[in-house]
Amino acid sequence: MNRNVWLLSLCQALLMTGNILLISVIGLVGKAIAPSLSLITLPVALQFLGLMSATIPASLIMGKLGRRKGFSIGNLIGITGASVSTYALSQEMFYLFCVGTFLLGIGIGFGTLYRFAAIEVCDESARHRAISISMAGGVLAAMLGPNLAIYSQQWSADGLYVGAFMALIGLNILALGLLQTIQFPPTHEHHQQVQSEPLLDIIKAPNFMLAVFAAMVAYAVMNILMTATPLAMIGCGFDFEKAAGVIEWHVLGMFVPAFFTGRLIERFGARNMIISGGILFVLCIAINIHGQSIWHFSLALILLGVGWNFMFIAATGLFSQSYSPRNKSKAQAFNEFFVFSCVTITALLSGWLESTVGWEMMNIYVLPFVLAVLALFGVNTYKARQSIA
Repeated sequence: MNRNVWLLSLCQALLMTGNILLISVIGLVGKAIAPSLSLITLPVALQFLGLMSATIPASLIMGKLGRRKGFSIGNLIGITGASVSTYALSQEMFYLFCVGTFLLGIGIGFGTLYRFAAIEVCDESARHRAISISMAGGVLAAMLGPNLAIYSQQWSADGLYVGAFMALIGLNILALGLLQTIQFPPTHEHHQQVQSEPLLDIIKAPNFMLAVFAAMVAYAVMNILMTATPLAMIGCGFDFEKAAGVIEWHVLGMFVPAFFTGRLIERFGARNMIISGGILFVLCIAINIHGQSIWHFSLALILLGVGWNFMFIAATGLFSQSYSPRNKSKAQAFNEFFVFSCVTITALLSGWLESTVGWEMMNIYVLPFVLAVLALFGVNTYKARQSIA
């Protein structure tokens, strides 16, 4: 794989490191400086709202200005958001801190497109490997993020996690510098001159909505179960350290397979890998329903991570083949908006569902969505084989 793909993977790693760092402290900051208990999670909600609201503009901006300028804008917004948050924390200004987290969410929204950029800097035959490698940066993030959250607390005498947001500034600056060394393909003038098709025509293309639906389910199911697992574990009497350990194994399950997922997709096909990811999700849900020991939680979360990896990367590869280059900006904007809207909604719902319906019922509620993916892709794969025969 070429140098540009690995540099994009490093940029993705820096983005994910910042995400893990932010998730580690943002709720604690809200608890420390929010004027009332009802506002503790407002910074988290605004971060996800910023991410969701950026998905469409980010893709369209990159369609006009190119990947380098688009990603650079995202990092500059991230630097601004982290700077505002740092100042707000030093002054204990809660509402200004919320403005900072909203801006950080917007910056993250731009960064979600790194995996599509990886496709564009490699050969057509290596697109699945490029997506896979770009996501493999999560392995570095899984190790760096939690440790950075811990050590950054020693950087400021002010307390209130100021050091964590200083670290976010540094991560965004580093990513901004790396972006300037990546050789992105030039924007083709004829693609700019030829008007893209109406969105309705784009989404009618074969496999387009199938791939979008698979990506939505992959991220939604993974996010809601991952977010609720620590709550369920603490409810079962486990301490925070054991819950954190299970999440760490889950994150490794999400990203370690990325080093070879691309080759598996090339060998077995995107549809079969999506089905494999769905089967792993079903096994995860079955284990969660079966019992609530440390081994149940650990094994289920590892399977959840690997299942997400297979389904999401394969869905991204299948999606990238369902539109023409002139429709790239609209297609990717549509996909990102729906996928990360699901991420936002499930992040906000997970705690409420776990506390109201319980851990077992929560798993049962997400099962039909996984089964729908398996059914749709099973039928689609069967029809594809029949047409070849």
